[in-house]
Amino acid sequence: MASSEGKIAFVSNLNGTTLTEVSLGSFLAPVCFLSRGLFLIVFHLGKGVLPFSWGAHLMLDFTTIIMPMVLSCTALSDILHFVIMGIAVVDFAVLYLVYKRKKNPSSLKSTIDKFIQSRAESKMVPFVTIFRVLVNVKTAISILAVDFSVFPRRYAKTETYGTGVMDFGVGAYVMANALVCPEARGKNIQGSKISHVLKQAVSVWPLILLGFVRLASVKSSGYHEHVTEYGVHWNFFFTLAIVRVVASALLALFPVNCSGFLALIICGTYQVILETTDLKSFLIHNTERSGFLLANREGVFSVVGYIAIYMAGVHVGCYLMQSRNLVKDWIRVIRNLLLTSFGLFLVLYVCQRNIEPVSRRMANLPFCIWTVAQALFFLSCISIADVVLLFAKVVSNFSLVPTSWCPNQNKKADEKTRRDMDGLCLIQAVNRNQLLYFLLANVLTGLTNVFVDTMNSRDVLAVSVLLWYMFMNSLVIFILHVNKITVKFW
Repeated sequence: MASSEGKIAFVSNLNGTTLTEVSLGSFLAPVCFLSRGLFLIVFHLGKGVLPFSWGAHLMLDFTTIIMPMVLSCTALSDILHFVIMGIAVVDFAVLYLVYKRKKNPSSLKSTIDKFIQSRAESKMVPFVTIFRVLVNVKTAISILAVDFSVFPRRYAKTETYGTGVMDFGVGAYVMANALVCPEARGKNIQGSKISHVLKQAVSVWPLILLGFVRLASVKSSGYHEHVTEYGVHWNFFFTLAIVRVVASALLALFPVNCSGFLALIICGTYQVILETTDLKSFLIHNTERSGFLLANREGVFSVVGYIAIYMAGVHVGCYLMQSRNLVKDWIRVIRNLLLTSFGLFLVLYVCQRNIEPVSRRMANLPFCIWTVAQALFFLSCISIADVVLLFAKVVSNFSLVPTSWCPNQNKKADEKTRRDMDGLCLIQAVNRNQLLYFLLANVLTGLTNVFVDTMNSRDVLAVSVLLWYMFMNSLVIFILHVNKITVKFW
């Protein structure tokens, strides 16, 4: 087994990859999600009977969504663009065949025009759910994969400056939580604002507890620690808890529709302080680790940037949660998400040229801008796949694809079958117990490192272990979902 020092060195002093490569990865999960939906549609058109058994649905979701994501960041990472293009070509070939099988043939233009004017039905915004689940799944894959040599070092978290895939993952996780927070969903504050903030402070006790459990387990087991990531005692659970409480306090003091402006003020002010004081030097160059603040300076000060990201996520969530029924309205939303993303990437270019590069370690202004820009781009890709899948549903007159929009011509008789399909969906399973899924992934990651020499494992063994690890995560969470069990102990 590799020594703890060797494992620390293995994940240290890394510089990340390009913005383009991180953005390229945003296409994979949406085309895989589309593949799974088109498979169900084609199966139905072939007179197949749905739903399958729960085991068959689990294997379908795992092989079409989870497995490609594992392979894309390991064995197939160097040909990721070919993988994405290959899946996309197959998807659109199948989509064309579905369109050609329409019972009432008409020109493609008139079909699309009619589709754009049609209604899309869903109690929630499907692509927001998919985004949150896929961020969780990618996080689960990465936290173990990074310990294997088959995982490209350029994807791992950067030391000080740079853009690694895992750097985006931590920011995206914070933003994913913000998109569906009570404030973004328009829930009114019950009672006084002070009592609301106190209630939110109490509600994060599971995160605090998990933070201390992780701290104790890491210290007692001798598990390798990358100290410059969060500090000696700090971890991501503590960051999530503090971000939620502080954001709740800010949203109690200021109108929710000001959350985007607050995000800009917070990260802008933080960057000014970094540039005009000794804080940047303190965070990067100070090697002393005595006392709580010195020992955990990265975790403590980076919270400011994550709060800004959370507030930006609330602003986006408020926009996405507005009531819309027509497909054309959602297409307009997708356009706005893309335009905002491209605009932020331009701002990021200016910031990196004139201020400093992206730094997850400090969670500086460029990091906040990059996280929001990349998250909006990923959201856009998922939403486009969802609209394309809705189009396939309309032309095939089949709506029983879970976690996606439904056309308005669905019969009420289909409601029970649709609920059954949702009850056999891995995406809905992870969505039901997201925190448990994240916790389970952390536990299995630690156990795997105990029994497997991850750093010296051959690529075939590494990929096999990762697939087995992700399957066990999926199996546990899927069984809970099938039995309608939501693990929430707060």
